[in-house]
Amino acid sequence: MLWDLAPTREVPLHFIITPPPQLNVDRALAEGEVIFMTTQSSALLPPGGQRILVIMAHPDDAEFICGGTMARLAAEGCDIHYLLVTSGNKGSHEVGMTSERLAQIREEEQRHAAAVLGVREVTFLGYHDGEVEGSLALRRELVLVVRQWQPDVVFGFDPWMRYQIHPDHRAVGQCALDALASSRMPMYYPEQLSETMAEHRVKQVYLFSTDQPNHWVDISDFVNKKVEALYCHVSQMGNPEIGEFVRQRARVAGIEHGYAFAEAFHHLALR
Repeated sequence: MLWDLAPTREVPLHFIITPPPQLNVDRALAEGEVIFMTTQSSALLPPGGQRILVIMAHPDDAEFICGGTMARLAAEGCDIHYLLVTSGNKGSHEVGMTSERLAQIREEEQRHAAAVLGVREVTFLGYHDGEVEGSLALRRELVLVVRQWQPDVVFGFDPWMRYQIHPDHRAVGQCALDALASSRMPMYYPEQLSETMAEHRVKQVYLFSTDQPNHWVDISDFVNKKVEALYCHVSQMGNPEIGEFVRQRARVAGIEHGYAFAEAFHHLALR
């Protein structure tokens, strides 16, 4: 079974999952014990939102983790902005590849993937892959983007996920939440404020790569779009079975909730 797949360089360690021990997915499917349903409401909990900001560490993070949700939100008419802290300029085993060339390749791949999903805008901050720290400098840059974009909803990494070994994911997740705490207060980075840019309060946050999910999004109608977008990251697709791996991962996320395919998040309602 794909959830027993040993970590390889083609399938990042943080994407290997284990289904709940009480759930036998194959038996449930074979014996017809699962009735799949399709939700008609928005992917977001009330009050929802129109402007979506996704803060991630590397190209392909969103497609692996929440690509189906982004495709669904785009189909619902949301305006989605990707903010990538790095350009993934260290993610290659190719002999002779350089960080500069890889950054260009992966930025272009990310723009193609975003277009497939219906994402409106993609921004890169240009930090080096594997070297991101939760610094005040990064927090300031994230605050600026939040104030510029004025999102209703922010998606980002859960910084409290147990056993998250990638330092960039931990750092970006924590710094994103720190930035949301700062962006609402006018005395934080007051030099950013002007007649055309004010402080901004985000009240809805969805954390991905979480081990404490409390919200599941039905992506049954969008899982193929998710896989299509993922394959735009040609430089990262060393495993030909990655599409089926992603589908199986989404099956496991959805089956206990009656969805053929789902993605899981921890929803935070901020005051």
